Amino acid sequence: MCATCGCGDDGAVITIAGETAPHDHHHPHPHPHPHDHPHTETVTLEQKVLAKNDALAHRNRQWLAEREILALNVTSSPGAGKTTVLEHTIRRLGTRHRVSVIEGDQETLLDANRITAAGARAVQVNTGAGCHLDAAMIERALRALDPEPSSLLFIENVGNLVCPALFDLGEDSKVVVISVTEGTDKPLKYPHMFAAAELVLVNKIDLLPYVDFDMDLCAHHVRSVNPNARTVPVSATTGDGMESWFQWIDDRALKLAKM
Repeated sequence: MCATCGCGDDGAVITIAGETAPHDHHHPHPHPHPHDHPHTETVTLEQKVLAKNDALAHRNRQWLAEREILALNVTSSPGAGKTTVLEHTIRRLGTRHRVSVIEGDQETLLDANRITAAGARAVQVNTGAGCHLDAAMIERALRALDPEPSSLLFIENVGNLVCPALFDLGEDSKVVVISVTEGTDKPLKYPHMFAAAELVLVNKIDLLPYVDFDMDLCAHHVRSVNPNARTVPVSATTGDGMESWFQWIDDRALKLAKM
């Protein structure tokens, strides 16, 4: 069990092309019940977990940079529509970029199958009881997937707006997807996630006539926790606003190629 968030990843499985491999990452600390120790000791354990993760994330980032691979960590709460966003993104950008995806879910290959059907190579990371991906999982997934140099890599994190904010995976940027059905105050309720993001996609704007959602107020809330984050309203269903998202990706890829 992870001391940082309380989830366990001992049962995580990485799957590609019908093959499975047991997850061999082990936490560098024992797993007693957290109430067995003083709070200060628990904090130390949390710091050690994040420190090891950050070291692995740095290694992932170097590996990706050496190959000029743009890696985007896409996060959301369950049901916000990030897989649908990625399906449309792959179909549109796949004509000018090589695209691969690391899919994170607790169970099933459902999203990985959708991604491959859209035209991208994908590897599925099933985290079992774990509520987020970590840098060790990504390191193993990169070895299995082996994305091409100068390509796009999307990391679709487990549906959760809490723990993914804490764990650097080695990505270039974090992107948060929310939907108009979730409420205008989402950025205020989950400030750490929005503070870590460079872009916020507000999905399902085709449903705006039917829900109580204030787009301007939501963008204001995003800026209040992260003045540098950009908010882009989109509908992955109708395609409205998606061109701005595609252009943002193209701009990031061009910037990386010039570095």
